[in-house]
Amino acid sequence: MNKKLIAVLSAFSLCVSMTACSNKNNDTSKESKAGSTNISTTTNKNATTLLSKSSEEVETIRNIGTYIKLSDNNTTVEGSGVDVDGNVITINTAGTYSISGKLSDGQIIVNTDKEKKTYILLDGVDITCKSNSPIQILSSEKTVFAIADDSENKISDGETYDKAENNQDAAIFSKEDLTFIGNGYLQVNGNYDKGIVSKDDLMIESGNISVKSVADGIKGKDSIVVRGGKLTIDAGGDGIQAYNAEEEDKGYVSLEDGTIKITAEQDGVQAETNLLVAGGNIDITTGGGSKNSSSKDGWGQWDGGKPGESMKSNTTETEDTTSAKGIKASSVIQVDDGSINIDSSDDSIHSNSKLIVNNGDFNLSSGDDGTHADAELEINGGTLNITKSYEGIEATDITINDGDIHVVSSDDGLNAAGGADGSSTNGRPGQNKMESTTSGTATINGGYLVINANGDGLDANGNLTMTGGTAIVNGPTNGGNGSLDYDGDFNMSGGTLIAAGSLGMAQTPSSSSKLNTINVSLTSQEANTLIRVESENGDDIVTFSPAKTYSSVVICTPNIKSKETYKVYVGGSCSGKEKDGLYSGGSYTKGTEVGSSEISDVITNITQEGVSSNSNQPGGVGGNRGEKMTPPSGNNSSMENM
Repeated sequence: MNKKLIAVLSAFSLCVSMTACSNKNNDTSKESKAGSTNISTTTNKNATTLLSKSSEEVETIRNIGTYIKLSDNNTTVEGSGVDVDGNVITINTAGTYSISGKLSDGQIIVNTDKEKKTYILLDGVDITCKSNSPIQILSSEKTVFAIADDSENKISDGETYDKAENNQDAAIFSKEDLTFIGNGYLQVNGNYDKGIVSKDDLMIESGNISVKSVADGIKGKDSIVVRGGKLTIDAGGDGIQAYNAEEEDKGYVSLEDGTIKITAEQDGVQAETNLLVAGGNIDITTGGGSKNSSSKDGWGQWDGGKPGESMKSNTTETEDTTSAKGIKASSVIQVDDGSINIDSSDDSIHSNSKLIVNNGDFNLSSGDDGTHADAELEINGGTLNITKSYEGIEATDITINDGDIHVVSSDDGLNAAGGADGSSTNGRPGQNKMESTTSGTATINGGYLVINANGDGLDANGNLTMTGGTAIVNGPTNGGNGSLDYDGDFNMSGGTLIAAGSLGMAQTPSSSSKLNTINVSLTSQEANTLIRVESENGDDIVTFSPAKTYSSVVICTPNIKSKETYKVYVGGSCSGKEKDGLYSGGSYTKGTEVGSSEISDVITNITQEGVSSNSNQPGGVGGNRGEKMTPPSGNNSSMENM
């Protein structure tokens, strides 16, 4: 038994020593790792994220420690530092302890020197307390629980408490720093309220820990850090929560490695300040999943009013909804790596300030927004797959520098709008989300973005800018929205844009763009019907198969050259390689020619015969929704003129 304790603590000492050395040589605790992407982080000075402070090295174990054998009204102790009063066992001296056995209604209490650490090996314990916390840490510099290899341990409380002055509310309750290590199994049942609570810092280095609670699963006031192990949480409240909002450098969550599975009725992971995801495998389900959408079916549906009016809800429901977001923070959320799967009834990832994605593999299904930030949202890399959302990517200012991004949305695919999302304060159905108080901007500098939207595809209350990358937009199919929707300018100086959707509210990039645009107006085309733009010599410029019914296609690419002539076809077939509807290589079997034109202006319009003048409103360059739209300047060629 003593050898097992020494082995666990020695391994922990070695692990932490290596971590400390690593952090000393690569200290990122004082600045955001986003600096490695050459992106300015001046707005991120307060993002302490992020990597959490290192664990302190465990000091040399000089005393073998004390062994406690639990038994109802017959607990025995080999060693010192322990008082036994019936089924209440109190550790009153800092040191190392090994515990095994069972208490059907009892407690382990740690009340030691506040300047010294206490180490406890759990080696096959089963402790139930029917009226209070089975394990309480009242005083200690830090308590480290080592879960013995191959051991199974269980801690459970009752449904009611006889509370003392310490306001215990969890099966494992600590007023001090709390750390878990080891490779054994620990099951925690919080039948009264929470599972595990620390009023200071809470760290999980390793272990197989399962928490089931009627309220929050794991709650740490100053911080929660997960560096390894396997963590499974089933919570009636939040899964993981750090709640210190009074101190700027406290109240943070850092998920750095390990396997984390959370099922929560409310938020999956919540930080009152900053939140870092640096690695690991994370699986979160909140609020019963995206099928229980917090946005309700009526949100985002145009109610038949005049173009330019705000979208209104068709529902009269007014009660507040509970926040059930996947990952949420009041300040900065930064994701540097990891595999993240979220199925949430509310936003999947939500920041009340800034969201930075540097890397990672995301699969998000949301009943509201896929990713949301009240202020800035920056994507520098990673693979982001939003399979379901009300709005896919939403913030006041959105910047995409890199990454492989796919978005499916019932409203806007990408929405840059000023003001806070009503969902951040549990907004009511019927309120307009992201009501604009300032202009919103969207900038695409690189990456690969594919949007399938029922509302607007790329939407900005201010300016859209594209300098590189690829953006493909499918939808909308209704005339009250457009593939592009901006109120300022849309300047393109690089990259490739293909936007296919409805015609009534269509817009093109601005005439001040450095790249040329071909704007095609069509009779209604079935989904997957090819549209082909080729040079006069038959060279492929764009061959694309939209995923939805469409009558407008906007194409902007460096390959569209001034003073050259291009032809547009619909239908036909292509033998090339297809990705997201875009073909490369192969041969094209021609369909119906729509028209052709020489590029003499930045915007060139090509209109298919049969498109009525009433429906042919391709949207003035920079035109505002709600204004009468006129065709942009440039050539307007159709089959009628040929």
